[in-house]
Amino acid sequence: MQLDRENNRHTGSLGEHMMHERDKGRAVSSTLGLTWCPAFYRDPVFSGAMLAGVGFWLGLWLCVAVQPITLAQVLSPAFFALAVWQPILEELFFRGYCQGQLRRQSWGRQSWRGLTVANSLTSLLFVVGHWWAHPPLWAIAVLLPSLILGYCRDRYRSIYPCIVLHAFYNAGYFSLTGLPQASISL
Repeated sequence: MQLDRENNRHTGSLGEHMMHERDKGRAVSSTLGLTWCPAFYRDPVFSGAMLAGVGFWLGLWLCVAVQPITLAQVLSPAFFALAVWQPILEELFFRGYCQGQLRRQSWGRQSWRGLTVANSLTSLLFVVGHWWAHPPLWAIAVLLPSLILGYCRDRYRSIYPCIVLHAFYNAGYFSLTGLPQASISL
């Protein structure tokens, strides 16, 4: 594209313009972590993160009086919202937008033992985001899973593994502990 100084605008072929727009779209998709990550489920790190969820559920089942939900509740819109929609929306915002924007900064990519500054700050925001709707101890308890989700975001450069893992964590947790009263009325 060349600059038309008389009209102060770029000129050039439509193909060049479309390539430029496509490149901008790819940059946005990459920043948000909307890039496909093939075979992440085969990675031992991802398998370990899944097993950590199972270990947590087992500990919860052994240490706390759990109230498993019924099959009808598993098939309910409330459970679907908690196990599917909530993880998608939270991962798009926290790991996609927040962590993606922080990773664009050189200081956001600095890490200590695999945890980046972007992941740590995003995880603190995740705790704050849960603080308004949950008891303080529950809000603080989401820090460790958030750090794991952020680590996956950094490792795979994609939020798709984070969405799968978050949905898995939520499905197991709410299957054992019951649906929150506010979600039952959905």
